[in-house]
Amino acid sequence: MDAAFWDLNISTPRALDGTARAIPGEPIPLDRSTASKALRIQQLSLLGNGFPLGIIPSYSPTSRKELGSFALQSLLFKAATSNWWLGFTGQFRPKKLVSDIKAELSSVDEWELPILKDIGKHFLEKSLYAFGVCSQLSLTPSSSLLLSTEKHGEKKGRRLRAMLFHKLPEHDVTLEAAWPELFLDHKGRYWEVPESVSLDCSSLVSEDGLRYRFGLHKNGGHPRAVDNITDEPPLSLMQGICGKAAVSYEKSKDFWRIKEKKEDIIIETDKGRIYRPSYDILLREPHAAVSGIIGGTLEAWLNNGSSSSSASRHRNPFGVDLFGSLCYTFQHGKFRESFGDLTRVDARLDVSSALALAKQVSKVFRKASSNNARDVLSSPRLELILQQQVAGPIVFRVDSKFSLNSPAGVQLEDFVCSLNYSLKLLKSGKVVAWYSPKRKEGMIELRLFEF
Repeated sequence: MDAAFWDLNISTPRALDGTARAIPGEPIPLDRSTASKALRIQQLSLLGNGFPLGIIPSYSPTSRKELGSFALQSLLFKAATSNWWLGFTGQFRPKKLVSDIKAELSSVDEWELPILKDIGKHFLEKSLYAFGVCSQLSLTPSSSLLLSTEKHGEKKGRRLRAMLFHKLPEHDVTLEAAWPELFLDHKGRYWEVPESVSLDCSSLVSEDGLRYRFGLHKNGGHPRAVDNITDEPPLSLMQGICGKAAVSYEKSKDFWRIKEKKEDIIIETDKGRIYRPSYDILLREPHAAVSGIIGGTLEAWLNNGSSSSSASRHRNPFGVDLFGSLCYTFQHGKFRESFGDLTRVDARLDVSSALALAKQVSKVFRKASSNNARDVLSSPRLELILQQQVAGPIVFRVDSKFSLNSPAGVQLEDFVCSLNYSLKLLKSGKVVAWYSPKRKEGMIELRLFEF
């Protein structure tokens, strides 16, 4: 359901805050692609304790190839009080600096002071650096205000973001705005929307599995492709105001489950009792289960002024649709031993748009042909997640997504591999190093109480 709105965060090293938005009206992103619940600046603060000089590497292409893809990020400064904190982050891309210095030295016959000055000028080139500031203020015990800005030396302008969050007993209310906002489409391409403002109210999942959310969203300005592509921007990013509501019902059923017992945690030995919890409490019980979710969305565009240059592309002012997922999970092992104590497979079938699927099926039965582009939501997606313990708290994970009804048949659509190091002291915390061959990006994140 969250993928139908404009606030689903995707992990990306292209932004200092580590997030881009998924685009509504496109296939559901991979589970591993969704961003950590912890703010990037908080991740850098904790991850810095385990890296030399607190420097965390990342990898992502830039529009200027001479800058290279490799980057180093760090938390440069932080300050905090009981209800407020402030952090200053920085990023450095070393490839161009190294290349320029090597070229400078190769043409030097004798070392002189002007040569040292020329080398020093290369360190001052602004395209090598990016800086960001982030601050959060707790207004009340249930409300907080988050403000952030970042500036990349190789780009014009800066990015500003603001978020006001209020927690109710059974609902979360969020007001967010960004100038510009960064979006990521299902092909791994980035788009910038000059202005993006959202107001959302989301219910918590009730005991009977019912959940709903509704909100307003405004796009301002014309979307711009970050990667110098010539394709038309997605229709849901075109300027306008959209009101959207969604409701879903989810249910899960265990075929079998081995419950955790006291003797699993506390081991009796000749030297006394040994406390041995699982490396991750979310992976402590072997089981096989099936779960499902079904829901619907309703949307209306209050300003449907699409500025697309293609007459065949039209955004409907009103829309109703259904979505659903069916997932099977099998886990072997309790993730306590040093070797061979975790193997887990998750297989999930997603139907993002029942309407698009029904239209495609009707065309097949009628053997109708159409010159229009195929709706990307007309193909169900199968996501497979494989997790295997390597040694101790280290787990290798592969996330893959297949399109089942594409013109080429079953087709691999996305793939992300990662190494996870579980932090037992955090009960369900892990350091995740992931790489996406499709996007040619990778980064290191901290995730807390997340699958």
